[in-house]
Parts: sequence; structure tokens; C-alpha cells
Amino acid sequence: MLYILTAGVLIVTVAACGSDAASAPVPALRAGLTVSTLDGSVHGRTLGATSQFLGIPYAAPPVGQLRWKSPQPVAHWTGVRMATRFGPNCAQPASNFGLSSTSENCLYLNVYTPADNKVGSGKLPVMVWIHGGVFIWGESNDYNPSQLVKNGVIVVTLNYRLGALGFLAHPALTDHSGGPSGNYGLMDQQAALRWVQHNVAAFGGNPHNVTLFGESSGGLSVLSQLASPGAHGLFERVIVESGAYTLNPVSLATAEVAGQAFATSAGCPDQTASCLRSLPISTILKDQDSAGYRPDIDGQVLTDSLQRSFATGAFNHVPIINGSNLDERRLFVAIDELVGLPITSANYQSMIQSSEQLSVAQSAEVVTHYPLSSYPSPAVALAAVQTDVSFACLALNVDTSASKYVPTYSYEFADQNAPERYEPPVSFPYGAAHESEVQYLFGLSNTHYPGVLSPQQEALATSMRRSWTNFATDGNPASSGAVAWPRFTGVTQDVLSLNTPSSSVENNFASAHQCAFWDGIN
Repeated sequence: MLYILTAGVLIVTVAACGSDAASAPVPALRAGLTVSTLDGSVHGRTLGATSQFLGIPYAAPPVGQLRWKSPQPVAHWTGVRMATRFGPNCAQPASNFGLSSTSENCLYLNVYTPADNKVGSGKLPVMVWIHGGVFIWGESNDYNPSQLVKNGVIVVTLNYRLGALGFLAHPALTDHSGGPSGNYGLMDQQAALRWVQHNVAAFGGNPHNVTLFGESSGGLSVLSQLASPGAHGLFERVIVESGAYTLNPVSLATAEVAGQAFATSAGCPDQTASCLRSLPISTILKDQDSAGYRPDIDGQVLTDSLQRSFATGAFNHVPIINGSNLDERRLFVAIDELVGLPITSANYQSMIQSSEQLSVAQSAEVVTHYPLSSYPSPAVALAAVQTDVSFACLALNVDTSASKYVPTYSYEFADQNAPERYEPPVSFPYGAAHESEVQYLFGLSNTHYPGVLSPQQEALATSMRRSWTNFATDGNPASSGAVAWPRFTGVTQDVLSLNTPSSSVENNFASAHQCAFWDGIN
């Protein structure tokens, strides 16, 4: 039996014994590109200095009765499966952050290795990337890790269930065989990590030297896996990019209330699992929360808040790189402006009050602390407020807590001339906005990523990639020819500012982002 993945469709041809079908043509297979996994053999392709094995299933398609259930094992195949095309993206609406899809058959991953890597050597460090997109958008195939791979690592990128399909919690969906309701996307990620443990040695990777890394909701996923008992032993290090924006997930009970409201609006007032599992995908995408999803404390995948887990040391003890961007929230303020919600001096306080869920008195205090006279525009002022409270100071919280237990390295991406990844322009510069560092690590294939790096930015990108892969190799991000990157401690609070023309170590992160003020407000 020969499995061929083409244009997202799985074609199966069966060679019948004693018939002409036994002589059916087989695609030419290049030496060294066929790898035997526990589920069956795959055949990849080589582009330049990178070998790619694309669209490998790591779990059964979560369709039909498997919708809203924990990921199940892949069916074994015989013959050789062509791994030269990406698998389908997980279902999501169209956006600048991902390509629209209505596919639930999306649990695929991709393996990138150095082209000269000896398959089966089982020695190279492995980096597993989790994409962002507020848990409703994004896909693995936007990210080309070939420049990381050139540094002598294997990179795995993956899809995981998104939106309501990935994070809907509902009492009717509780798996009485032991699986929780909700957090299916996090369970998918763990299934992919288990696949890596079982199979990456066949591609030349070391299953005992795995670094999990991700950005935005991918970064929050990494923090969630760091705190999850089910992820214990699945990785040796983590890198978190702009992921500390939610350290206190809602309870399962609160998430299930939202799930019941979704069921009613989607046409399942009887609140039954059978009705939910029969909903058309178009209805699910239309009625899911367009503001995005976040994990909940379900009692199994997550047993406590991230903040308490890190503060008490109740997390998987591995070395950490954790960071944020200097102007994180300018991207989101820009989106508000583009959809007709510009920030003005008249609505500055009300926007602070609503976005941060503050009282009138608290929002007035914030306006006094962040006066409009200190900023070139109300939009930049609001972005500074939101960056400090929802990204920078929460990242500092993680650094301060985690560094008591494990080696911790902190960074701030600060290149305010970074190419803007989304169009059109707005009334203020994006600066070092949310996601702007990703283009320094990956080649980005989505057409919404138009930026070209200058020579100085290319030098910064080279240094960042070397630090990321050095850390994946032995836990030390120090890069030859670059500024030293000291460990973060509660005493020194050293943070590496990633910038052009050169990076530097700073220890005023807390004061620069007004974290003492926000501790008093919160």
C-alpha cells in the first residue's frame, strides 16, 4: 500500500497480490530521504541545505466522534508516505495572521534537518516550534526554519486545534474515560511532543535534547506546557517569546459557562455532545469567540494558574529563555485604528479603563502616571500602558519566579526600526511591536510579511538565531562575537536588549516599564 499526500489529499493505492496493480509506478525516491517512523515510512525532499519532511500525521484526524476528544493514535500505514507537501491547516477564519481553512483533519507536523545530516544518528538538538495567533489563527507552514537548521539543529513545526475546536470547554464534552473538557489544543501539542520523543532519532535528532519554543499564544502554550504535569519529560529547555500575557487562566467552571453560551448560539440549546459534534464547521467558526481563546484550569492539563505554578516551583524544571518586545501593544492599537477605533485624547482614559478592566479612579491614576504630554500621540501612550501591564511586567513576573528554581535568561526585543509585518501603515510607527522579532528567526512565507532586513538587522538576526540554537544545544545562549548574556536573577535582573547596531545588557527593565506602579494598581 502506497500513501501519497498531495494538495492536502491523502491518496491510497493498494497493490493487489498477483495482479497488474503490483507493478503500479512508484515515485522516484531519493537516497537518504526515506525515514522509518513508528507509524510507517516517510519520504521527504531537499531544498538547498535543508531536508524537509512535511505533512506527517502525529495523531488521528479529530473528526466525527473524535471532535472535542483528546488526540488519538495515528493508524499505521504500509509502503512509503510522500512527505513533500504540508498537511491541511486547522480550521480558522481568514485573517492577516493565517489562511482560512475548514479542515478538522489537521494534526500534522513537519521535520526540518540539515541536508548533510546522517539520518538515524540521533545526535542533533531538536527545536519544536508552536505558532501564535490568539489560539484561533495560524499554521505551521508560515515558518521556514532553514536558517536555524544551518546552525546544526533539527526543527519541528506543528499544527494544533484552534478556536472552539481546540479550546471549547463544556460539561457534555467531559471524557468519562479520563480526558478533560477543553484545552484540546494543548493536548495536541503534547501528542506532537510525544511523537518527537518516539520518532525524532530516526531523523538524526536527540529525543533527550528537545527545546520547546513559541511566540504569542505559542509562547503562552510553552508556558502552559512548562506548568503541565502531562508534559513532564517531553523537553529539556523552553524559549518563550511574548507569551506571558495571561498568567491566571480562568477556572474550568467559568470556561464551561462560556461553552454553554456558545452551544446555545450555535444551535445546540439542548447542550448535548451529539448536537455539538454534528455542528457544521462553518457554524463553529461563525459563532466561536472572535477575540481569541485561552487555556483554562481543567484539573488535568493545567492544575493551577501559571503564576502560582512558577511562584511555588510547581512546574517542569528546565532552563528558560523568556522575553517580550519593547512596543508589544502597538500592533493591537494599530489594529483598532485600522478598524475605525482611533485613540484620541478624549477617549484615552476610557480605553485604558475598558482594556485593563479598571475602575474610574484606577484609570485616572494611570492617566496621571502616563500623561499624554509624555508621548507623541494618544495611540503611542495607550500602547505604552498596555505593553507594560499586559506583557512586560508579566514577563518580569515569570523571570523573577522561575529564576529561583531554574537557569533563566531574559530578553527584550528592542529594534524599533524592525520591518512592519502587516499593512497598511497607521498614524504612528509600529516600532518593536508584537511579533516583529519572528522575522529575525524564520523565513516567513505568508504574503502579509513584506519586510526586508537591513545589513545591521541581518547581523542581529544571525546573532539571535545563534543564541536560540546555542541554548537548544547546551542551555547556554551565549553567542560567539556577541555581547554576553548573563542569567537573570532576582538581584541583578539582567535583561538582554536585542537591538541594532548592537545588543546590550540592561538592568532597568522593571523601572522602564513601571512595574512597581502596576503592582500597586493590581
